[in-house]
Amino acid sequence: MTIKSIYKFMAIALLGTSVSACNDWLDNVDNTSKVDEPTAWDTEAHVDMQVNYFYGYISSWGQMVGGEFGGNMTEALTDAFKYNHPTLGVRAAQAYQYATEYDFMGPNQNALSGWTTCYTQIRYINQFLEGMKKHSKFGAEQDLLWEAQARFFRAFVYFHLAKRYDGCIIFNTLPNGTDKAMSTQEEVWDFIAQDLDFAIANLPEKWDDTNTGRIDAIMAQAYKSRVMLYAERWQEAYDATTTVINSKRYSLVKNCADSWKGNNTESIIEFKYNALQNPKHEFDQWYGPVISTNEYTTGSCGVPTQEMVESYETKDGKQFDWTPWHEGSTNARPAYENLEPRFQAAITYPGSTWQGVVMENSVGGKNGTFQEFGTAAYGWNTTCTGYFLRKLVDESHTDFKNTSSAQTWVELRYAEVLLNRAEAAYRLGLGATEYQSPMNDVRARVNLPAKTSTGDDWFDDYRHERKVELSYENHLYWDMRRWKLAHIEYDGYRQHGFKIENGTFNYIEVDLVDRRFNPKTYCFPIPYSEVQNNGLVNQYPQWL
Repeated sequence: MTIKSIYKFMAIALLGTSVSACNDWLDNVDNTSKVDEPTAWDTEAHVDMQVNYFYGYISSWGQMVGGEFGGNMTEALTDAFKYNHPTLGVRAAQAYQYATEYDFMGPNQNALSGWTTCYTQIRYINQFLEGMKKHSKFGAEQDLLWEAQARFFRAFVYFHLAKRYDGCIIFNTLPNGTDKAMSTQEEVWDFIAQDLDFAIANLPEKWDDTNTGRIDAIMAQAYKSRVMLYAERWQEAYDATTTVINSKRYSLVKNCADSWKGNNTESIIEFKYNALQNPKHEFDQWYGPVISTNEYTTGSCGVPTQEMVESYETKDGKQFDWTPWHEGSTNARPAYENLEPRFQAAITYPGSTWQGVVMENSVGGKNGTFQEFGTAAYGWNTTCTGYFLRKLVDESHTDFKNTSSAQTWVELRYAEVLLNRAEAAYRLGLGATEYQSPMNDVRARVNLPAKTSTGDDWFDDYRHERKVELSYENHLYWDMRRWKLAHIEYDGYRQHGFKIENGTFNYIEVDLVDRRFNPKTYCFPIPYSEVQNNGLVNQYPQWL
């Protein structure tokens, strides 16, 4: 990416703060696409533009663009989500291959790798930090604010490496040559913690209104609560949640369907889009339910599974009895309306209303058409499970064909902080009330009864709660990896759905082969190119 294109991206990157004053700067960049480094530091506005660029990293790893998995949603590697297409491709059978072929991932082939993206982003951050030391003339106080934001994002990016690899290469400056040794996993967690702590110590507790959306100390603490769970540093995770809760900045919104939409009391870190300009995304076009009035050809490429539907409790907190449907075919329609509110908010089911029409989700259905997985090369505009995704899709967006999407990506919200606190308290061996209460606060939002279980039974309840509350927000796959449960629960099974035909609900498998999880993929392979070009890096033994 050239300097000119970087600055153009900076000028349109989120924050809700106007950067229109920088237009003269953009217009005057010469056609060689090269700006002398000192020029980038001649005004505070120009430096802010460089920092703004790092906020784009929130989007690059977000669900709206599928950055964690090469354009795919990682939920397709769990029991919760299924892409309709058996033909190889992004948002198609690529995810199916990773989920079913035991040895498909390797050093030369890994859409989940993130290695190159991370180190490119880290290089930009370190380039900024070195440039600040050389050229900034705005005083130590202002430099600390810029450095703290940059180091937060360096921690943000290194977290994506740390959750994938057993150690990685730490760069706190620009590289000098191509050879540098790996650091251990603990050293990487230390480095991330140091950057986060620096950000927390030097960012304001809250910015003024003209800087709404910038990372502040409380937001960094909230993110630290997530990171420290992965690092298994339970006390640090717990302490971070304490700071966030005591700040009284955030609260659960009343309607769970608004919780992931941003611009509310629950949203902590978010990225805003603009459908008419940039940045924007195509999430609705890829995942929106298809009805007779839609005029687009690439919708509903992926859909929720019956396994995910069965994860939801009834409104009174009981388990719905799906046995009659598991036994084969029945003319009885499941009492979907009796399931708890988060189901209604997340999944478009047979008989639900979407954009003013009642969804059929059946063979030959006008509003929601079923197509059995594997019977055609592609499954655009159909469902192979009997369901469509509602969560994260903008129901008010009706012209998917001609208009891009602009709904906000919420990277982190208050419900997650409460769940992080519950898990940290449990791991620390604190009293049952300490780990029950935060999770029960989340359940109370949807009027579900409190869970009073303890020990292993409580952790099973917690896993269930986290799966449901954070569904389709890019948590489930990574949670199951960090808990080392994926090789147990995601191996040797098939996903299911309903084939609805002439009013009959037929319980069917929607996979052609068993899904598999190779335990060695708990640590991804170092890319072959890194091993070849870096004389101090050796491949992990299990990937040789």
